[in-house]
Amino acid sequence: MNRLLPLACALLKFASGYFLTSPQYDLHRDEYLYLNQGRHLAWGYLEVPPLMAAQGWMSMALGGSFFWVKFWPFLWGAATLYLVMRLAQRLGGGWFATALTGTCYLGTAFARLNLLFQPNSFEVFGFVFCLYGLARYVQTERPRFLYWLGLGLGLGLLNKYTTLFFIAALGGALLLTPWRRLLGQRHFWGAAGLALLLWLPNVAWQIRHGVPFLHHMQLLHDTQLVHVDPASFWKMQLLMCIGAVWVWVPGLLALLLSRALRPYRAVGLVVVFGIGLQAVLHGKDYYTLGYYPVLFSFGAWWWEQRLRPFARPSQPSALAWRPVVQVALLSLPLLLMPLMLPFIYPLQPPAAMAALRPRYAPLGLYRWEDGHDHALPQDYADMRGWREMADKTWAAYQSLPDSVRAHTLIKCDNYGQASALNYYNARRPMPPAQSFNGSFLYWYPVREDWQAVILVDDEPDAELISHFASCRAFGRVEDPYAREKGAVITVGIKPDRAIISRANGEHRAALAEWEGPARPR
Repeated sequence: MNRLLPLACALLKFASGYFLTSPQYDLHRDEYLYLNQGRHLAWGYLEVPPLMAAQGWMSMALGGSFFWVKFWPFLWGAATLYLVMRLAQRLGGGWFATALTGTCYLGTAFARLNLLFQPNSFEVFGFVFCLYGLARYVQTERPRFLYWLGLGLGLGLLNKYTTLFFIAALGGALLLTPWRRLLGQRHFWGAAGLALLLWLPNVAWQIRHGVPFLHHMQLLHDTQLVHVDPASFWKMQLLMCIGAVWVWVPGLLALLLSRALRPYRAVGLVVVFGIGLQAVLHGKDYYTLGYYPVLFSFGAWWWEQRLRPFARPSQPSALAWRPVVQVALLSLPLLLMPLMLPFIYPLQPPAAMAALRPRYAPLGLYRWEDGHDHALPQDYADMRGWREMADKTWAAYQSLPDSVRAHTLIKCDNYGQASALNYYNARRPMPPAQSFNGSFLYWYPVREDWQAVILVDDEPDAELISHFASCRAFGRVEDPYAREKGAVITVGIKPDRAIISRANGEHRAALAEWEGPARPR
């Protein structure tokens, strides 16, 4: 019976996700990439470990529809909700603590996070799974929960390399609490071996390819993390879960200071160290989201303990107030939802979102990775223009003579363009789009017999045009709200050998850069 409420809430969260996206938005730029990686299964990629590609492969094998693309983030979000509600119960919480934990999760940034097919949903689930396993081991000292921890860490490393920072935080937390004695237990090392065994194929792939992870981290630092402002980072730590700040803050303080929760102190230290590491390393603000859900469980338990005096029959006036206080606390995490709803669920059309910019821009909600504010939030702009781009590229391909089409290269400037074209044109008889961006370097077809090239990028310069017998702009992305607005589809006929050789050389150089040592700053 205890599991009924968490299970019902998890099922509701999973099902409701399919009704919370407007058809005016396409899939997100990154979602196309992971689906495209599913067409090229491997033990690693230049951007991420292989777990996302495995899910992408399954989604495409099942038809690649919106339902199957979104199945995974909705699943991991529902599973995370179930675990944190069950954790509240495992701590001794009743229906109120369980329900309060659920409303905290539903009323904070996780509602938005679990809408996108990205590694973040499984990352949060993986961190919660690990901390749930740690808490259960604290309660029972049964070895199986250590192996749960090892399983969570191993799968987490196959999902996103930020799990390495979680492992560092976990190690520091164990060393600073009496649970350091785990270092002398064979089951602890067996769990560590399980995590390493799961991760080992990806490690081997990284070594075989020159550890491109190092170059990815350097590139991320140079192009994105350099724009992370410490003040903005800490402001977003408050804003992301502001709807439950009166729950997770007491939960963290209770973990660190309460005598009753002293056995769980390692859980609180994992949260402190994990968030602190991201702050020191200038990580993106949402890298920390996986540390908050367990605080909802402990905070809800703390509030339930505070309300116990209201339940004493000897104080009838207090007993009458207890339901009022409970309803108020359950409602608080959801009070801000109407204000933040446009930025949680992409339900409003782009024009309506753009009209909200003057009111919400000071909160950083319209700031992109380049550090500037734009008409739409970046995630929303990354969900516009892709169908238009794919249709116009298909039309450009159709304009070529039949004898040329089999020898046509479709080359895009970035992975989003190439992945989106391959998704929307998958059932059209045209070659897959290519790029020199990210993992597309591994799939680029090195050939010398190209008779036409379709470029998706800015307008080509005069020097590039001179290498074709004819070259013309066929169309461009006109969507005013798309991040790809202005991208030009250019058709070049009969490229000379010089430009083909140069392209092949650029491909080799780009691949060598990724597979070599990290670039100096």
